Parts: sequence; structure tokens; C-alpha cells
Amino acid sequence: MSEQLPGGGIELSPEEIDDLHVRWSSSWTPNEVAQQLAGIRTPWYVAAGWALDLFLGRQTRIHGDIEIGIPDASFPRVRQRFPAYVFDAAGSGRIWEDATPEVLAAVHQTWLRDPATGNYLLDVFREPHDGDTWICRRDEEIRLPYGDIIHHAEDGIPYLVPELVLLFKAKHARRKDQRDFDTTVPHMTRVQRETLAELLARVHPGHSWLVDL
Repeated sequence: MSEQLPGGGIELSPEEIDDLHVRWSSSWTPNEVAQQLAGIRTPWYVAAGWALDLFLGRQTRIHGDIEIGIPDASFPRVRQRFPAYVFDAAGSGRIWEDATPEVLAAVHQTWLRDPATGNYLLDVFREPHDGDTWICRRDEEIRLPYGDIIHHAEDGIPYLVPELVLLFKAKHARRKDQRDFDTTVPHMTRVQRETLAELLARVHPGHSWLVDL
């Protein structure tokens, strides 16, 4: 992805940003996403808070939206699954409706919008990769095979491993991120905790979570 945002788009006011939760109020569940993507020939995984709940095997809190990750090159394949909907790009408090290739090349978040209601249903992270190798957006030297970063819940839904979910959450460490960390870490294996500590030390040196790992 480019580091420079393209022109155009809609700049959201602080009030509109605060009200985004209303537009996400009908977002899908992991099961609904899995049904929509059944049989698709590309790696994909549930990310963020929902991924941690899939790892834990239970829902631990209310989620305001749902995010999935896919290889950036696979986005056209995913887009074809939703002919009745529109993908908007989002970044830095701005939305580009029905995003053009230029915009898609500059931001990694794409929000699936129902044109009938204006509500958002799914947030798709288009991630950098090299073929079947996932590349971390925070540090491109962190590269792992998709087979190593995707686990599956008992019902088969793919999710991002918790050590990588928490790595992404560490940047802002909001109240919900701290809660996710506190809830998840006790259930991680020693190897998973060690991996998270190594990644945090590399990407966020001195992070407060390192003390608890």
C-alpha cells in the first residue's frame, strides 16, 4: 500500500466518526461471513476481536464490527462474491465510496456497504503478501506462511492466530484492546506468548504488555 492517501473521498466530521457505530450495527457474524465466502479459493481469516473469541471458543464481549484479512491480490475474487453490495475504502477519517483502483492501492481497509441502507456489513483488510507468504503491515520483514498464521475454530471458521491479533492491537492499546489482552493471554500456549513477546519487542519496543508476558 502507498503511504500517501489519494485525493477526493469524504472527510468525516467528529460527529460522523462517533456515529459510525450506528452504520455498523447490522454487521455480520463470523458464521455469516463464512457462509458468504464458502468455497472461495484464497486464504482468508477473521481478524481483530472476533478472532480472539474464535480462539477462545466463546464470545467475550460485544463487537462493533467484523474484520477479515485477505491477500491484497485476492480482493477481486472476494469482491465478486458481493455483486449486490459496494466496497468503500476507509482511512484516516475519510471514506472513498465505491473505491477506485488508485484508492485501493493507497489504503488497506475496505468496508462492504449495503446500498439500500447505507450500513456497513464487513471490513476487509487487504494485506501485503508474497504469493502464499503473509507480510506484516507493521514490519515487512515479518513474513509467515498463511498456513502458520491461520487457525480454525471447531466449526471450521478461519481466524488469525492470537499472537498476531494482539500485535496489531498493541499499537493503540485502547480499553477494549487491554481487555482482550487480559482475557486471551492466560489461554495462550507458552510458545504463543513467547512469540508475541518477541514481536512486541521488535515492533513496539518497551510496550507495557511485555511485563505481563
